[in-house]
Amino acid sequence: MIDKEKVEAAVRLLLEGIGEDIHREGLVETPARIARMYEEIYGGMDEDVALHLSKTFQVDSHEMVLEKDITFYSTCEHHLMPFYGKAHVAYIPDGRVLGLSKLARTVETFARRLQIQEQLTVQIADALMEHLAPRGVMVMMEAEHMCMTMRGIKKPGSRTVSIATRGVFEGDMQLQNTFFQMIR
Repeated sequence: MIDKEKVEAAVRLLLEGIGEDIHREGLVETPARIARMYEEIYGGMDEDVALHLSKTFQVDSHEMVLEKDITFYSTCEHHLMPFYGKAHVAYIPDGRVLGLSKLARTVETFARRLQIQEQLTVQIADALMEHLAPRGVMVMMEAEHMCMTMRGIKKPGSRTVSIATRGVFEGDMQLQNTFFQMIR
């Protein structure tokens, strides 16, 4: 749970620390705005992904289900700067499928936490394996990291790609290639 009072106090200290006048008209309400924003962008910290993954439907098929181009926004835990991009999530059902929005909700829940992309990718794959129990899962995330584009190395447009495979996707190059063809 976000402690708005602590966030507001911290933002005031930060503004003073960089030499700003916290009583300046444009900054007077900034601490409260930041606290409200943090409730939204870090709301995944208090969310249980199992709630999203509990709504399933019976199927006889064991064919790949893929939700691609799921837009996500997250915050790097190293620099507290945004990273954002697309997630592609596939699974092979074993008698149950999720409601279509649940894959996007799962991505969003984990993305709305302080994160690193590599861990985010793994968390999504592991949550699907744990709560849906499919035959396999494959998650690929492509993101631009502001800590690399507006500071440090300053390489805008560069993207980091991370992949997690579980179950039947592990070591099955044909299945992985089908995934890659489907996301193109």
